Amino acid sequence: MATLLRKNVHEIDLVIPLPFEDAVTRVVHVCGRAGRPVGPMHVDPGGDRQTIRVVAGGGMGNMNPVVVTALVTRDGVGRSKIRLRAAAKEGLIKQRAGEKTAVRLAASLSM
Repeated sequence: MATLLRKNVHEIDLVIPLPFEDAVTRVVHVCGRAGRPVGPMHVDPGGDRQTIRVVAGGGMGNMNPVVVTALVTRDGVGRSKIRLRAAAKEGLIKQRAGEKTAVRLAASLSM
């Protein structure tokens, strides 16, 4: 049945004024509060990219599961880029759970 449902996918690109390791720690913290992790959520020392993935609640009453993927990349000295992608299945009633969840998490990361 899920293959018949449409997806609501939304991506947001952010640049935050934090060093790479601090940005990854912030993303892990914010995404960890939003939902349960999919895979390990530890910070690997070294490297230029880190992916964090969680399943968060979205839609009415946070009942619709939303897969949130955050890709953090190094962007020079003292800056990091974050590509935030949220995807959810839509039922008969369009709730735009993916879009709303991405915007909510982007606002939390920007602060």
